[in-house]
Amino acid sequence: VQLVESGGGLVQSGGSLALSCTVSGRIFSRDAVGWYRQAPGTPRTMVALVTSDGVPEYAESVKGRFTLSRDNSKNTISLQMNNLRPEDTAVYYCVAVNPKSSPSSSWGQGTQLTVSS
Repeated sequence: VQLVESGGGLVQSGGSLALSCTVSGRIFSRDAVGWYRQAPGTPRTMVALVTSDGVPEYAESVKGRFTLSRDNSKNTISLQMNNLRPEDTAVYYCVAVNPKSSPSSSWGQGTQLTVSS
């Protein structure tokens, strides 16, 4: 199983950036997929998830700014992030989840996003 993330980096406050994740080794179409993030000294928290049926869920802090999409034909997900804020600075982790699969969840290595003020 591999989740390969790309797209992190440094951006100014108010800017935009997109993250991508390609999943292999799992039945992607049956997974809920999305992104979590973790800033230093804080727990890892959900940013956005989309179910296997394509229903998205967003953290309150990113609603209206972030958009998550999935492409089952390419086993990829993309997170478009607009109007970025310094508090969005974190390591972003791609995740694929299906309680009926083994493993039930798989994680990427993480990609750093830094938003400067």
